[in-house]
Amino acid sequence: MSLPGQPAPVGATEIGTTSPAAVGAHPDEARIAIKERLALLRRSKSFIAGSIIVGFWVLCAIFGELVVKDPLISDPINDLIAPSADHWFGTDKLGRDVFARVITGAREVLIVAPLATIMATVLGTALGLVTGYFRGGVDDVLSRMIEALLALPVIIMGLLIAVALGPSKTTLIITIGLLFAPIISRTVRAAVLTERELEYVAAARLRNERTPYVLFGEILPNVTAPIVVEFTVRLGYSIFVAAGLSFLGFGIQPPTPDWGVQVAEHYGVISGGFWWPVLFPSLAIATLVIGVNLIADGVASAFER
Repeated sequence: MSLPGQPAPVGATEIGTTSPAAVGAHPDEARIAIKERLALLRRSKSFIAGSIIVGFWVLCAIFGELVVKDPLISDPINDLIAPSADHWFGTDKLGRDVFARVITGAREVLIVAPLATIMATVLGTALGLVTGYFRGGVDDVLSRMIEALLALPVIIMGLLIAVALGPSKTTLIITIGLLFAPIISRTVRAAVLTERELEYVAAARLRNERTPYVLFGEILPNVTAPIVVEFTVRLGYSIFVAAGLSFLGFGIQPPTPDWGVQVAEHYGVISGGFWWPVLFPSLAIATLVIGVNLIADGVASAFER
């Protein structure tokens, strides 16, 4: 999968150059372009496959507790039982049903990852619009700050923020949002640098439109393609980071049936041959990330044409 981060995203250039404001086209043409991209999505095999995988986990998050055992009930007498007809994924070291904890654990990640990615996208888009539109001191200062943040390893930055705020679900959302906002801002900035030179932006300036209107009313609608692609790509990374921080103890806390927490609680028992409490939540993380990445591939193909 190609990650969006090139200096001039193709999707942004195409949408910008075909914008009604840029060439005086009828507004219906913009709606037709959107319908064409949605039609491409519906025909994309990767998008369909990814939607099925993600849709399965969404259903588990919503209805899981109605069809499985209580994931918090422990039964010390039946701890670390191998997968069987009674316990499809076995039991963990406290005798809790691993299948129930995996199914219901989808809820936590499908709350944290999307909210964190939305936060990162909003912050990154705002930064990208400002740094791409304003040249000179504003761009230089903000761009250097963003580059300094990007120079630090993601996991180190995540740990520093998590330690400062304390372990919780809210901390996890804020941490991931702050981690990915600078990355998204660079993609948006590259698209805005192209758009700001087009005729429709010059026309808005000649009309003495206010800067916020030019940024959010004129340029933003024409850089939605790279923003949408960035959102879907970063969503997959957010799932990994959320699981990683929870594994390290800086995210969601036990006994919540979070996938990262489940791995953290049981990685020490693998040496004793008890592999199932770690394998199944790990597979859950992997399948969800694969599903999101397949959706991202379909979105990239449709919006970067």
